[in-house]
Amino acid sequence: MSQHICVHKNLPFKHFYPILITILIGSGAAAQVITSQGTHGSYLTMQLGSALGAVFGIFVSRGVSGAQLNVVWSMSLWILGRQPWRKVPLYALSHLLGAFLGAATVYLQYYDAIQVFSGGHLSVAGPNATAGIFCSYPADHLSVWGGIVDQVVATALLLICCLAVEDRRQGLLPDGLAPVLVGALILTIGLSMGSNCGFPLNPARDLGPRLFTFIAGWGEEVFKAGGGWWWVPIVAPFVGGLLGTLIYELLIEVHHPHTPQSPGQESEAVELEETTPNQNSSKIIGTVFNS
Repeated sequence: MSQHICVHKNLPFKHFYPILITILIGSGAAAQVITSQGTHGSYLTMQLGSALGAVFGIFVSRGVSGAQLNVVWSMSLWILGRQPWRKVPLYALSHLLGAFLGAATVYLQYYDAIQVFSGGHLSVAGPNATAGIFCSYPADHLSVWGGIVDQVVATALLLICCLAVEDRRQGLLPDGLAPVLVGALILTIGLSMGSNCGFPLNPARDLGPRLFTFIAGWGEEVFKAGGGWWWVPIVAPFVGGLLGTLIYELLIEVHHPHTPQSPGQESEAVELEETTPNQNSSKIIGTVFNS
């Protein structure tokens, strides 16, 4: 039985379902608002859907996969030396698969509503456009450069705040509070930075559904709309994630005092225990290595 469990945990695509859940709730909320023409929801309910989708995606997967829903976050952990680089491409492929399947599921669930609302013509722009249910498109006022700035700033903020939530030296959080705080952060970004292009923040979250809409009938326009907008929510979040990681590392994390809770201090304590010849330390070391 334990061998089967180990094999399951080593599957490379085990990380696809958190983002699938996220899209089921987030894009589902958008589909409900758009196809009902605002009679069953509003801009706020779409933002709540995105935020709560992330919360439940994290809750469902945090004990098995570490709840890495965004490859930009995976990249940040690699930069900080907290996971090997070889995991990042696997996370990216898993997220892309999950996002594609999530978009396909929402489309099947809302197929009739989408067909009625669009009059049977799946369009990217116009009063009956439905492509925005699944991935981001720029507002009419937004330039490509403006979109790059928007996504760099928003993703940098996301990474700074997520790193703060995960930083034990900022104070220990009650168990289960971190996913709620991440959801509150996503809601905050959506309410303050969502009008330009819908705050995608996640390359796979945008590219997976875009690929699905390309196949499902929206066609090449999903890549041509907005002056070739499609690459911005893929590239700019990586730049913003790198910027946010560097800001947190250089302006916050390196300035933490060496407290008993800091990783450096804990390492020193372990080394001291290993070099101190007494019975108590031997018991502690034995307990650590035998567990």
